[in-house]
Amino acid sequence: MAPATTASRPAREHWKIEELPWHLLDPSKVDVDVLKVAKAASMVEYNAEDYAAYLCSVFHDDPEFQETAHAWATEEVQHGKVLGLWCERVDPTFNHEKAFKVYRQKIVINTQAPRSIRGSRAGEMVARCMVETGTSSYYSALGDATEEPVLKEICAKIAADEFRHYKTFYDNLRHYLGKDKLNTWQRLKVALSRIAESEDDELAFAYYAANDGVGPYDRKLYNREYARRAYSYYQPKHIERGLAMVFKASGLKPHTPVFNMATKTAVWFISQRAKQKRAAA
Repeated sequence: MAPATTASRPAREHWKIEELPWHLLDPSKVDVDVLKVAKAASMVEYNAEDYAAYLCSVFHDDPEFQETAHAWATEEVQHGKVLGLWCERVDPTFNHEKAFKVYRQKIVINTQAPRSIRGSRAGEMVARCMVETGTSSYYSALGDATEEPVLKEICAKIAADEFRHYKTFYDNLRHYLGKDKLNTWQRLKVALSRIAESEDDELAFAYYAANDGVGPYDRKLYNREYARRAYSYYQPKHIERGLAMVFKASGLKPHTPVFNMATKTAVWFISQRAKQKRAAA
């Protein structure tokens, strides 16, 4: 089942799946935990068309941004495709389309939303910046963690796309700040609330759909199973760069004493979360 399409448009892909060095694929270098989180990531990325439809509904009178949303979704779906294909080649028992059907049974996006769930369009752009911060940091960390050459190349390309997506949404944030007048505190509040949502059903159910999909779904269990793996891949450099992006989208200056303290706290927090998730497992 392919993701829902929002409009007829030409695809924009900055790289081609078939041009990746597939001949270098080496399953012997694939860590089983990396494979599991890659399967989960392929679910979330592949569902981007519904998010684009939601954004086009929120920005119904901004055709230029709607084109941006469509182009963004095309690239995100490509990420889901290439991750799914890599997982299938490493694990022939995995069926990306079948797992995605399970994922879509629970993760439903309101594609007809009359307004942003963040309270304003500028708030929506802050939230989108947080998503791109998370994904760019995640794929950078995953690429550094794996020794499998094809996945390393895939992660590098996806991370580069996500950094570019962040800039796109940040540019739109600056445009809408002039209309919505969000102050720094309001932007930070949206940013923190969106970061907190990383432990909601989206990633936990993605992990379930991609790695189980048959037994009963236990949100707490599958959130723990995903998080204890994903958190372990982050290095301080990934956290520092991600936090700088959070500060920028929130209207705060990075590379200040406050930022340095926040970075140390974030590195400690993620390390502790990884330990807690492993201990709970």
